[in-house]
Amino acid sequence: MTTARYRPTWDLALDPLVSCKLCLGEYPAEQMTTIAQCQCIFCTLCLKQYVELLIKEGLETAISCPDAACPKQGHLQENEIECMVAAEIMQRYKKLQFEREVLFDPCRTWCPASTCQAVCQLQDIGLQTPQLVQCKACDMEFCSACKARWHPGQGCPETMPISFLPGETSSAFKVEEGDAPIKRCPKCRVYIERDEGCAQMMCKNCKHAFCWYCLESLDDDFLLIHYDKGPCRNKLGHSRASVIWHRTQVVGIFAGFGLLLLVASPFLLLATPFVLCCKCKCSKGDDDPLPT
Repeated sequence: MTTARYRPTWDLALDPLVSCKLCLGEYPAEQMTTIAQCQCIFCTLCLKQYVELLIKEGLETAISCPDAACPKQGHLQENEIECMVAAEIMQRYKKLQFEREVLFDPCRTWCPASTCQAVCQLQDIGLQTPQLVQCKACDMEFCSACKARWHPGQGCPETMPISFLPGETSSAFKVEEGDAPIKRCPKCRVYIERDEGCAQMMCKNCKHAFCWYCLESLDDDFLLIHYDKGPCRNKLGHSRASVIWHRTQVVGIFAGFGLLLLVASPFLLLATPFVLCCKCKCSKGDDDPLPT
């Protein structure tokens, strides 16, 4: 990333530099980009790298303003993104957008056939029970709920640990339930693939934390007690020493906040009467009639 260049003081008065919130460098206005929706301004290089990273990683399709404290919570428009990134990255962005639209559209679904990636339309939109779906591209008939071949008169499997992405079928995986490489987030139902790492997962879409093996929520399990008992015991994927170090850090943070509150509470109690007294005086001063 480039750094700000030095300019004499008299030159700054004529052409002031603008500060970038991402790299904290200062650049001339022509090297800055303003987000139209929220009017936040960043250097073009930083904003370009930020957008490219999100698209390459597939983190979000609605690219928000990089400023976490943005008052308007703005988003970059498609034309702004297109002017900033290369053609192949823009093509990937549009592909991600389309896949997300199909995923959350109750009227459409992907064909589960391995050689077909067509989008199929559901006939009975208001029907909550599983229904027959026929792909117009490959003529495959499958169940709208479990994506298996159509099974008239039979219920869907109670547990479906593997949720397949477009172009994948159940024949592609011959593994045990817990080792399934592709599952759905138990909260927002977005597809997630795990190729390595620990069993504590966080959905990039809804930020829900859960266990990969049993899909139990870990949102409130800061100390990862879930992996000390039950069927997922010792399946976290980290050494015992690293788990103990993690718990020590978490406990230390909470203890630090508690100690800080304990030390500061006497000073807050002593300061309260003075604050109230000042407020009363200010209020009394405002109520006094003006001299005529």
